[in-house]
Amino acid sequence: MTDTADAAEAADPAVGAERRKTARVRWAAGAAVALALLFAGAAAVASAHEDGPAPRAAGAPAPDSADAGFARDMAVHHQQAVEMSFIVRDRTKDEDVRRLAYDIANTQANQRGMLLGWLDLWGLPKIAGGDEPPMAWMGGSGGGRHAHGGHHPDGDGDGDGVLMAGMASRAELERLARLDGEEAEVFYLQLMTDHHKGGVAMAEACASRCTVPVEQRLARGMVEGQQSELGLMRDMLTERKARPRS
Repeated sequence: MTDTADAAEAADPAVGAERRKTARVRWAAGAAVALALLFAGAAAVASAHEDGPAPRAAGAPAPDSADAGFARDMAVHHQQAVEMSFIVRDRTKDEDVRRLAYDIANTQANQRGMLLGWLDLWGLPKIAGGDEPPMAWMGGSGGGRHAHGGHHPDGDGDGDGVLMAGMASRAELERLARLDGEEAEVFYLQLMTDHHKGGVAMAEACASRCTVPVEQRLARGMVEGQQSELGLMRDMLTERKARPRS
């Protein structure tokens, strides 16, 4: 908030009310976009279960390719980032954190829609085969804390819910939902820092292993965007006398 904006709000309380209303409207719009994309992905998966997999498109990448694996895994990874961002929105009034959370939720919901859309166009399943653990397409450079079989694009899993590197556990998400104010801000920034580090590693792997040019470009854009946000989150943690988790 600028000095001019502060002065205007102090002189006229209606100005402050209007600014808060604008912020709420923007968040509501972001929520509508994100939820529409998430529901679209869930509907597509449900359709795949009912009707069986679509015929594989001519020239499409193989089901076990890096292109398909990245699209499936990053869709799951992104959904949790959107979820965490909506949680912190309701746990803090800090405009900097809320703005960052809005940007992450909006960006990653849209990217998730693109990834699931490509799988549809390619006629490939959105659920990995039962013998394929998450991040297997990365070879020796990937792997989360669990190496169980097929996973769901809506993030359903077993154990503590950690399917891939950087993802938060169910217990951590529940803790975030219980915190308020600066405690919620710090924990969100720490969780999202871990999440971005895992996402950057996956995107870098796709940039070097994927063969579909548009997907490679998206992956490179993810690396640049999330590395920039990592620097921002580090600075925001420092402002709160905190640091990323080791």
